[in-house]
Amino acid sequence: MKNQTSNLKEGGGATYRPVVGIAVISLLMCGFFFPLLVTGLAQVLLPTQANGEIVEFNGRKVGSSLIAQNFTLPIFFHPRNDSASGVDPHITLHDAYSQVSRVHNATGIPSFVLEGVVNQNIEGVWWIFGTPYVNVLRVNLILIREFPLVYAGFE
Repeated sequence: MKNQTSNLKEGGGATYRPVVGIAVISLLMCGFFFPLLVTGLAQVLLPTQANGEIVEFNGRKVGSSLIAQNFTLPIFFHPRNDSASGVDPHITLHDAYSQVSRVHNATGIPSFVLEGVVNQNIEGVWWIFGTPYVNVLRVNLILIREFPLVYAGFE
């Protein structure tokens, strides 16, 4: 009995070697090489999307078309602030139309012009599928570009 116990103690450490080796190899493959490969492929094949679809205005980076911007002034369309996560850059068409009167009152831009800007930037509809939505950053940048006197200082 003494002999068997000593044999187990001597060979016990060797049974963990394959498990530790597989764990280290898995860690390197899944935690380092695979993410590096995917990131590299994304940078080569889809560089704009991989970098967050950064939006430039007059040569400056002003935000991302994938993440909501914090517009709080009444002269801008605002992203939605309901029970959602708050990072969606889009609002529904109904939400955009409901903000037209506020933006009109704050800027003096005619309501029909604001509705036209909203209508020209409807996204998310493919044939009969999808709910129409509007990208808030894109609409606000168009307003800044089209009405420089109203939006002076935001260029």
